[in-house]
Amino acid sequence: MRIIVLFTILICSVRSEAQMYILSNEQVVFSFQTITGKEVIVAKDTGNKYLVYRFGTGGNIEFEFPGSKEHSWDKFEYSFYLRGGGRQNEGMDLNYLQFTNEGYKYVVYNTYFASDNKSRVGVKVIQLSNNKIINIQGLVKSRKGSLGDFRNNEKIRQGDELFD
Repeated sequence: MRIIVLFTILICSVRSEAQMYILSNEQVVFSFQTITGKEVIVAKDTGNKYLVYRFGTGGNIEFEFPGSKEHSWDKFEYSFYLRGGGRQNEGMDLNYLQFTNEGYKYVVYNTYFASDNKSRVGVKVIQLSNNKIINIQGLVKSRKGSLGDFRNNEKIRQGDELFD
């Protein structure tokens, strides 16, 4: 009996930690786990009132953007490039969600290149003062959702900057 109670408590605590990343009024647009075990989540309010980026481990959100959710859609920009034709045409599907915070540009990416038949996910953190790039690679198999959902979304600014 004690084992059942302890197991139930453990399951509930793990479930509540995961829920800290997503509030009850939010839905995941895009998420993945990094190769170092961190979680990256882009979520939106179910009524499309705001968009938010979260990064962290376990139940600990280490970074959330923006700090204020008011006018949050205006703080993000989405860009993409799509070329079909498969390997013989070097087809690609490139998707980027970017925002700037305190001298750094953060670029959440989801890319596919037919030339090597590989998908990639991650976050590029670009220091604007010297253009130094840190690439936080993600695990493609952990990916949920799609940045492509922003292609026809009028709430987010559409850009043309590509990062590959």
